[in-house]
Amino acid sequence: MTEFQISNLKSQILRLACLALVISLLVITPTKAQVPPPDRRFGAADVANHDPAIYAMSSTAAVEAGVAWERILLYWSELQREGPGDWNGYHVPDEWLTQAAAADREVVALLKNTPAWATDGQPGCGVPRGLYLPVDDPGNLWSGFVRKTVEIYKGRISHWIIWNEPDIAPDSFGAEWCGTIEDYYQLLKVAYLAAHQVDPDATIHLAGLTRWHDPTYLQRFLAVATSDPTGPEHGYYFDVVSLHIYFQPETIPDIFSETYAAMAAYSISKPIWLNETNAASNSDPPYWELPEANFNVTLEEQAGFLLQAFAVALNSGAERIAVYKWVDNPPRPGEEPNGIIRLDGSRRPAFDAYKLITTHYAGAVSASEDRQPLYTVVTLDLGTRTTRVLWARTQAPATVSLPAQSAQARLIDQAGAEQTVTPVGGQYTVTLPGARCADKRGCIIGGFTYLLVEESAGEPLPTATAETPTASSPVDTPIPPTATPAPTDTPAPTLTATPTLPPTATSVPLPVFTSTPMPTQTPLPTPTPTPLPTVQPTEEPTIWPLLVGLAVVFLLAAIIGSMFRYREGTHGHGEDW
Repeated sequence: MTEFQISNLKSQILRLACLALVISLLVITPTKAQVPPPDRRFGAADVANHDPAIYAMSSTAAVEAGVAWERILLYWSELQREGPGDWNGYHVPDEWLTQAAAADREVVALLKNTPAWATDGQPGCGVPRGLYLPVDDPGNLWSGFVRKTVEIYKGRISHWIIWNEPDIAPDSFGAEWCGTIEDYYQLLKVAYLAAHQVDPDATIHLAGLTRWHDPTYLQRFLAVATSDPTGPEHGYYFDVVSLHIYFQPETIPDIFSETYAAMAAYSISKPIWLNETNAASNSDPPYWELPEANFNVTLEEQAGFLLQAFAVALNSGAERIAVYKWVDNPPRPGEEPNGIIRLDGSRRPAFDAYKLITTHYAGAVSASEDRQPLYTVVTLDLGTRTTRVLWARTQAPATVSLPAQSAQARLIDQAGAEQTVTPVGGQYTVTLPGARCADKRGCIIGGFTYLLVEESAGEPLPTATAETPTASSPVDTPIPPTATPAPTDTPAPTLTATPTLPPTATSVPLPVFTSTPMPTQTPLPTPTPTPLPTVQPTEEPTIWPLLVGLAVVFLLAAIIGSMFRYREGTHGHGEDW
């Protein structure tokens, strides 16, 4: 072989090697689609924080826990402090949005808080000046603010919650809206029209309703909305109903049913988001103590609340659910520590419970609730897995037998401790520890909560059974405040091989809601599986691109190696290529 042929061959081999390297990098490098995104249904309020150190900690924890969406607060009074021509971009740092996008965490914005210059009423809650002027009139200050805000954040924020908790009366603690229901409807209508002028795909949410402050607020609002002849063509100027429900997970199904019924009465159908839910502990020494708090809740009960609330909310048809809140505010007198993370970065037990939710509730396609006098079981069908969430409803321990659908299951407690269990006689029989029931209202939160996780083919599960209540096991009877609290040590469920017991009646007493959260009893219909909103599909990672890329590299390496051997065999010694 001539020197020219050798040089030409060398050039071709180098070009092939470079091509092989490019191909291997293209097929070997994992794509973002290979990493399953978090379940879009599970979110948190106020991950963002203006303190850089707290925000770095908060954002990192949100990624670890699989927070899929976060709610941020946009105060009109902060964004436009001096007038309609002002804009304070530091109120919502770009870092919040870029870090959320990098973590595949959607941002939902809440607009509220009237600046003093924009109202003739009380700053913060006052009705904006010019609210009833046409949307394009410069005198409609609220319209101008919404239009400018949506324009600035278009492409990064598409969900807009319009104000917060307007059902709290202006003369009550925590009031944020001082206008009438008619004023709030006009506020919503103007926001919808102004936002859609800039972003036709904007999604407009009703303000979160507390329900307890004014149980008739939604019905009266819908009466106002449906009396507007322009309402039907715009979906009555909102796309989502927002709820805030705290402290009593068993109230969630009835509040959802009540909300659906209110919409159905006006032939309206909208998804419901549970934007805020939690049960803040009033005892977290040495961080926070509220001995005179309205609700008596331990840190362990707060963790159990999240597992119970998210499960029954899914069964109630919630499109999305968020814990309020992610990180504590700086302490203020009388304020509850709502964060599941403390300001120093330490985590309350509720954080571990939230991680169990994003791990073992994610991907659920249907749900069913079996509420018995002594216990509740919520079954989540995840297609290839089934998660059953179990807790006792009263102070008495509760035994529940569940039909097995596989040779073994994972029994996980609310702190994350896990054991493998096997069925006996085709049943898992678990004795659940009783609830603490130390609040003045009785058993507002169920007992220590467990997950029974099985691999399955997604078939419907039979209804669970439980032992018949006895006189020593009170049913739906509030425990007096003097009841002895349960031990603080982590309770352990008892797994036994007792035979399946006959089911109790399916008509189970549940709360009826009045203007104050002191429940009486009404029956619950027999539970049936509830289809859940579609979860964004995820693409399973595959190893085929990696194998193909490696094969290409090895093949070219073999070709090059054989050419070196050819040169040595021909000339009797190696050439310096």
